[in-house]
Amino acid sequence: MVKQIDIIKPSKIFPNQDLVCLRTMVHDDPGSIDTYLKVGGYEQLKQILKKKTKPEAILAELKTSGLRGRGGAGFPTAIKWSFMSRDYDGMKYLVCNSDEGEPGTFKDRDIIRYNPHALIEGMTIAAYAMGISVGYNYIHGEIWEGYVRFEEALEEARAAGFLGDKILGTDFSFQLHAHHGWGAYICGEETALLESLEGKKGQPRFKPPFPASFGLYGKPTTINNTETFAAVPFIFKVGGESYAKLGKPNNGGTKIFSISGDVERPGNYEIPLGTPFSTLLELAGGMRGGKKIKAVIPGGSSAPVIPGAMMMETTMDYDSIAKAGSMLGSGAVIVMDETRCMVKSLLRLSYFYHEESCGQCTPCREGTGWLWRIVNRIEHGEGRPEDLDLLNDVAANIQGRTICALGDAAAMPVRGMLKHYMDEFAYHVEHKRCLVPAYV
Repeated sequence: MVKQIDIIKPSKIFPNQDLVCLRTMVHDDPGSIDTYLKVGGYEQLKQILKKKTKPEAILAELKTSGLRGRGGAGFPTAIKWSFMSRDYDGMKYLVCNSDEGEPGTFKDRDIIRYNPHALIEGMTIAAYAMGISVGYNYIHGEIWEGYVRFEEALEEARAAGFLGDKILGTDFSFQLHAHHGWGAYICGEETALLESLEGKKGQPRFKPPFPASFGLYGKPTTINNTETFAAVPFIFKVGGESYAKLGKPNNGGTKIFSISGDVERPGNYEIPLGTPFSTLLELAGGMRGGKKIKAVIPGGSSAPVIPGAMMMETTMDYDSIAKAGSMLGSGAVIVMDETRCMVKSLLRLSYFYHEESCGQCTPCREGTGWLWRIVNRIEHGEGRPEDLDLLNDVAANIQGRTICALGDAAAMPVRGMLKHYMDEFAYHVEHKRCLVPAYV
């Protein structure tokens, strides 16, 4: 079992949380290398290099942990790492996706700001396991502070001998660089990120070929999310089995949830996967002003909405959220109370996806515009009865017909809103006004 000293559960600063990726935040200078060393940082890298641990053993431990990608897809990390060929003797790359542009998501920037060395150590262990010598951290263009802090952390790690040539006197070398993105949502898609990293327009690539065989500069590349890499050192500290037991079967470990909206204390909360949503809501101080919960978007703006009553019976893990008809996604939990109009909420979401579409695919380029215009006229009292069927039809013609998942991300909120809140949309069309009282 994981000891109390391994999982930090501070009673005052972060009550009832299991701090793994954010474990340094209980200290005065959380982002410094001194603080990270104080909580046992870089010890796992030292042990792996000292013992010359076989890559197969690293992958086996990672598989045991049940770690799944924390960026949205939830793909098993060990399987993704196994796709990288060990026999390929040319250049291979490791990329961290810190392009955190999903509305409602703000966890990765806290890792970069408060625990960057966990990310560095995790990426270095990953590079060792896959025989990679060069890596990049692609950081969202709108979090300049995080980029600067990560650059400082890289310099600290190099000075201490944890990065660069012949790390800790061994034959293993790994060069890690920060790359500042430009704030485009589409660059969060892994192949668009690679295009941007190469200095080109950030547009998704056709797949196959997949990055594991044809990635950055046409070379084999593995891409993972910030939180995924940051969890790796802790997994090897406590062991894969102990990490898995923190969560539930097929949903191992902890997860940072970015909760926002109509709650008393919005912010990041790190809790075991499988924790009831009601517990997470309680951590966030409950509903703001004591109002009744109406709806929850559990995985960022691209995830379908779930009615509040249903969400209160759901646990926070990949399988339970999928069973409820949505996705855990990035862990961005957007809570809406009884005063929120679903039509107005969807209008904001559809406008975002219309603006952020890269325009490469016709269904997405044209369809997102149609979605926004239809919802816009419904919201402003110009809707027609046939618009409700038209919305579903347009969404259906976008979903599954685009190069990347942005089309799905635009379509799923529309279909989710219509599924659960059709009465509000119909009321708007019939009465030319909102069903719920006006709000700011």
